[in-house]
Amino acid sequence: MNIFVVNSGSSSIKYQLFRLPAEQPLCSGLVERIGLAAPRITHKVYTGGEEQVIRQSPASLPDHRAGLQAVLQLLTDDALGVIREPSEIEAVGHRVVHGGEAFAATTVITEEVKAEIKRLFSLAPLHNPANHLGIEVAEQIFPQAQQVAVFDTAFHQTLPEQAYRYALPHALYHEHGIRVYGFHGTSHKYVAAQAAAHLGNPDARLITIHLGNGCSMAAVRGGRSLDTTMGFGPLAGLIMGTRSGDLDPSIIFHLIEHLGYSPAEVNNLLNKQSGMLGLTGMSDMRDIGRALDEGDERARLAYELYAYRIKKYIGAYAAVLGGLDALVFTAGVGENDPLTRRLACQGLEFLGVRIDEQQNQLRTGAVREINEADAPVKVLVVPTNEELEIAQQCYELLHLG
Repeated sequence: MNIFVVNSGSSSIKYQLFRLPAEQPLCSGLVERIGLAAPRITHKVYTGGEEQVIRQSPASLPDHRAGLQAVLQLLTDDALGVIREPSEIEAVGHRVVHGGEAFAATTVITEEVKAEIKRLFSLAPLHNPANHLGIEVAEQIFPQAQQVAVFDTAFHQTLPEQAYRYALPHALYHEHGIRVYGFHGTSHKYVAAQAAAHLGNPDARLITIHLGNGCSMAAVRGGRSLDTTMGFGPLAGLIMGTRSGDLDPSIIFHLIEHLGYSPAEVNNLLNKQSGMLGLTGMSDMRDIGRALDEGDERARLAYELYAYRIKKYIGAYAAVLGGLDALVFTAGVGENDPLTRRLACQGLEFLGVRIDEQQNQLRTGAVREINEADAPVKVLVVPTNEELEIAQQCYELLHLG
């Protein structure tokens, strides 16, 4: 079954084409700077275990329709195309960031589903409008395909009420939907399943730790999310590339009342100017790591703060789970930064967490253990693959029923 996975951003389209049940994509790519000057397309084709890369710099890509049309030309190219015509795409799987309480599972897109995604624009103003636009464009370009939505929030719909409610007046939840939704659900679901399979324990008590530019953790047992660090929006929880993570809400009032910030300026400060960027002037952990190696004091403190916040949530989630079978590190920083993993696990020997530093320094593309051989709690590095997870969920919904 040919499933085309689309992740539509405000000025970009990420995509992969899978022929399920095979897990290796036929091709993948990224369309950047849609509607802006100097757009570019990077397209990769995988054949016989080899990767061929095509880079294009179109004169213009005025909108997402033009961007997806350019991708279609690459998909059907006489020399490097992987399909002959658009009708060979049987399903298009869309990443949709926010599904609210309406969507707890992967869903075939109807007019009613699109209307609900649109209604949730205010809860994810940077993402849901772009996701909705991607759906409408894909419907035009692949009219014979089933359009399917996979929601980042869906995995966390299993949170118990004591985990998802805030201590606010009832009406704010019942009438306005203010509650914990959680994000990165597609990644947490994928790596939790991979970890449980590795452990041979479908009921495993796991703490999944997704560390990229955006960061979140989840307490997972038996494949069900029981708690997660992001909340009503993606700002809460861990320190991130440019987001503050948890902070005392009274700081917001202080910024507005005493320092003259507008609400929009506070929003921009906490989402785009804080986190590791605010602490160091840099948002990329690779740059911060190099600064640390050069003795930069702000980089040292930032790493300590970053790891300390992770460690606090590990302790909290071990309590939520009533014990722990494995920590699971994933995403760009989680998979590739040994120092973050080491600092986050230091001092957790009382929980049974003991890292083997030699294993921690290795880099592979596979699931691997970095704990000491006799440690009671496994520490795993599991590469995430959100696009494959989206494709598999579409396949299960449409093909397996």
